[in-house]
Amino acid sequence: MYDLVAIGECLIDFTPAGMNDQGIQLFGENPGGAPANVLAMYTRLGGKTGFIGRVGDDGFGKYLGKVMQNAHIDIRGMQVDKEIPTTLAFVQLDEKGDRSFSFYRKPGADIRLTKNEIPADLIDHTAIFHFGSVSLTDEPSRSTTLDTVSAARKNGSIISFDPNYRPLLWKSESKARETILSCLDKVHILKVSDEEMTLLTGETNVEKGASMLRTMGPILVVVTMGEKGAYFDAPAGTGMVPGFAVNSIDTTGAGDSFWGTLLNELMKKHSQDMNVKAIETTTADEWISMVRYANAAAALTTTKNGAIPSMPTVSEIQSILNHSLKA
Repeated sequence: MYDLVAIGECLIDFTPAGMNDQGIQLFGENPGGAPANVLAMYTRLGGKTGFIGRVGDDGFGKYLGKVMQNAHIDIRGMQVDKEIPTTLAFVQLDEKGDRSFSFYRKPGADIRLTKNEIPADLIDHTAIFHFGSVSLTDEPSRSTTLDTVSAARKNGSIISFDPNYRPLLWKSESKARETILSCLDKVHILKVSDEEMTLLTGETNVEKGASMLRTMGPILVVVTMGEKGAYFDAPAGTGMVPGFAVNSIDTTGAGDSFWGTLLNELMKKHSQDMNVKAIETTTADEWISMVRYANAAAALTTTKNGAIPSMPTVSEIQSILNHSLKA
C-alpha cells in the first residue's frame, strides 16, 4: 500500500548559480517538476510514495531517475521516451527570490505519457493520489492523467490537486481556467496559490475565493500566500495561518514542499482510517497545527537553491518551529 502516488512532470530546473569570471550567468542543474517535488518532500518526512511520468532517454532523464530513487520514491511508473528529450525549465529569480519560468517542451517527454503505461498497482493501492495541471496542457498526457485520476478515485483514493499554473504552457489563460475548473468535481483536496485562486474565481478576497472553490467540489481548499502564510477552508472551519520570516533566496518548490508536508501530516493523523471522512472530521485546531508545520517546511525550502535538493528534514522544521515559539 502506498501513502501517496503522483502523476505528472519530472524535469530539470536550471536555476541561477552565479556568474563565471567573464560575468556570464551560470545555471545549476536541479531536479524538479511539481508532482515529483511533492513526493520528495513527503518521502523525506517518512512514508511510501510512487511516481508516474515520462522522461527522455538522455542524461537528464537518467539523472532524474537516480535522484528519485535516492529519495526513496518508487519509480516503476517512470517511463523512458526513446525519441523525445526530457523537459527542461530555466528559472529566473528577482531580488526577492520569486521566480519566472522558460520551458523547453515542444514537445517534451512528459506530455507523451499514455494510458497503457500506467502500472495498475500504483493507482489501485494508494491512500492519496496527486496531480497537477501541467500534464493537462497537451495530449496524450491530458487524457492519461484524467483517466488515471478517475480510476484512483473509483478505487477509494483521496484525490489531491495543485494546478501549479504556468502561463507559457497554455494556449490561453481562458483555456487554462476552463481545464482546471473542469477537474474540481473530481478533487477532494485542493491547493492553490492566491494568484491561482484569483485566476479561477476572479476573486481577490481569500475567504470569498476559497469558499467559491469549495462549492465546486473539493472538501478542503488551501490557499498559499507566500511569506504571509496560508489560508484553509475545511468542513471544520476556516483560518489564516501566518508564515515564517526567513532569508529567502529561491522560492522554487516552496509550494510543493508545503503540500507534501501537509499531506504527510494528514496521513500521520489518520494513518488507520485515511479516507474522505478523515478530511471531514479533522478539527479546525488540527488544520491550524498542520498548516503551520507545512508553512515552516515551505519557508525553509526558500532558503536554498532548487526544489528537491532544498527540501528540509524533520529536525530542521522542528528547529524553526521551536525558535518561533521562543521569539
